[in-house]
Amino acid sequence: MTGVRVACYARVMDKLSEWQTRVDLAACYQLCALYGWADGIYTHISAAVPGEPGHYLINAFGMCFDEVTASNLVKVDSAGNVVGALPAPVNQSGFRLHAAVHEARPDAACVMHLHNVAGIAVGMQEDGLLPLSPYALRFYGELAYHDYEGIAMTPQEQARLVDNLGNRPAMLLRNHGSLTVGRTIAEAFVLMETLDRACAVQLRAQAAGVPLVHPSDAMCATAHAQLVGDGAPEGVLEWPSLLRRLDAASPQYRT
Repeated sequence: MTGVRVACYARVMDKLSEWQTRVDLAACYQLCALYGWADGIYTHISAAVPGEPGHYLINAFGMCFDEVTASNLVKVDSAGNVVGALPAPVNQSGFRLHAAVHEARPDAACVMHLHNVAGIAVGMQEDGLLPLSPYALRFYGELAYHDYEGIAMTPQEQARLVDNLGNRPAMLLRNHGSLTVGRTIAEAFVLMETLDRACAVQLRAQAAGVPLVHPSDAMCATAHAQLVGDGAPEGVLEWPSLLRRLDAASPQYRT
């Protein structure tokens, strides 16, 4: 009987963990809409389901970011097959990117991919993101790049993408968009916000048409180490305040 109780308790805790993941992921979608990062029904954010290896949550294809709630997220396996009770379609081409990163990165609790304007614009530049601001210095020596290969992601491109990403927390997909990997949903979002700000600041500075001040390599390395700190997941302090803002603007994400 004791073993049965333990097993039942474990199942209940997994369900509670899944629901919390659903709430946080729905919040992430809604925050992206609030920040103006949505691209209609395109781009995706995925999260690994706690206690269910190889299972992930993602938005239903055809649903805008500001429509996503905890209950309408779709559960899929690594091949993109729907395994949950909600029989909703999933953008298979879009999920392939997420599946590849989740499979290659055991630490990837959340994978964000956006077509944010600032990220696309800086990804078009040959030199990519320059170490010009504190936002950019967070990614000093840690930002990956992947060349554009079209809309349909083949298994060969999946392999190239995860090889280019390595163990880095973020990537600019050339002529395409941005990607962040978080050990938590909060971390993936905060990394994306930092990356987007870094790109936006660079574009604003370049638009002035005047010479820019570049910190030394030594200063960049020092600042990066200070910004990363002890390496603990980012977003722990920021996430509650972001949820408070969202609760005031769009509380339906929790349903």
